[in-house]
Amino acid sequence: MEPLLPEVNINAHKYSRGVVGVVAGSEKYPGAAVLCVGGARRGGAGYVKYLSQAQFPTQLVLQAYPDVVPIASIEEGGADAWVLGSGSPELSSFPVGKIVVLDGSAMTLASTAHEGLTIITPHEGEAEKLGFKIDDREKSALRMAAALNVIVVLKGPGTVIATPAGFSHIEKSGGNELATAGTGDILAGLMGSMMASWRPTTFEAAAKIAIKAVKAHGLAGKLAATKFSPVVATDVLAALPKVLLK
Repeated sequence: MEPLLPEVNINAHKYSRGVVGVVAGSEKYPGAAVLCVGGARRGGAGYVKYLSQAQFPTQLVLQAYPDVVPIASIEEGGADAWVLGSGSPELSSFPVGKIVVLDGSAMTLASTAHEGLTIITPHEGEAEKLGFKIDDREKSALRMAAALNVIVVLKGPGTVIATPAGFSHIEKSGGNELATAGTGDILAGLMGSMMASWRPTTFEAAAKIAIKAVKAHGLAGKLAATKFSPVVATDVLAALPKVLLK
């Protein structure tokens, strides 16, 4: 099987491995920041930045992950990829010319003109809020991708990854153990970090990385289900390193 994460060069340093920025969490949903950043720490990027906005989620993130670097603005220092929206943070600016993963409330920005690659991660309810009726899941994902000029990761039973050019893939590695609060935040962070570490430059290449992220997330859920019942999001997060070793 093709590796889920890129090989780390013997001369690598934290910047050469990729930098991912995360804008996640709010006073109302502070845990989303911890889960999203937790996923980002396991996606191969050598440097994880967290945009510090609300005090409580920032405190939780830095207590849980002392290796994560807080920043004051999206412009500060830059990143190879960004993850925006998990846990409804306030968004005052949009990264220019970068790979961007939009989750949660940030998916309303999907129609915003963007020079880089954009990936959105809706479940069916969120897709319908964006104005897309979900009947046939694969066809619906392809319609969304074409209409918004983004890669769509339509989460659910058989997650669909679709590109504007008409490529689609149904990833069935995950099961119903992922149907619990917070797992989507983990996937968003993981996907953004994998984008930063692999650095795709085309929709087609980015879609392949998105498939890797969904597969890793699904396998982590399966592994967690062999040890815990019911599975909760932190179980999936804890299982990720073991899955990514393969």
